[in-house]
Amino acid sequence: MTGEGMTSVSVSYEVRRQLNTMRTVSGHKSVNTLLEDLIRAHKMARMRGELDNLQEHLQRVADVNVDHLVSRLNMAPFEV
Repeated sequence: MTGEGMTSVSVSYEVRRQLNTMRTVSGHKSVNTLLEDLIRAHKMARMRGELDNLQEHLQRVADVNVDHLVSRLNMAPFEV
């Protein structure tokens, strides 16, 4: 994104230019609403990933053979 020899001011202008371009293309009224939507989409994607992970863990728990687990616990050297 930044080129050789760009100052922080020129980087700021470049970032603002790109944000305004994204705002215009996406049809948002302001850069703030664009950023809010981007943040919301990012959070939703992360939550979907966590949900998929939790569903996978729950499926593994559901696949446990309870009778086998109980029999293994009965063989434990301590009181269960």
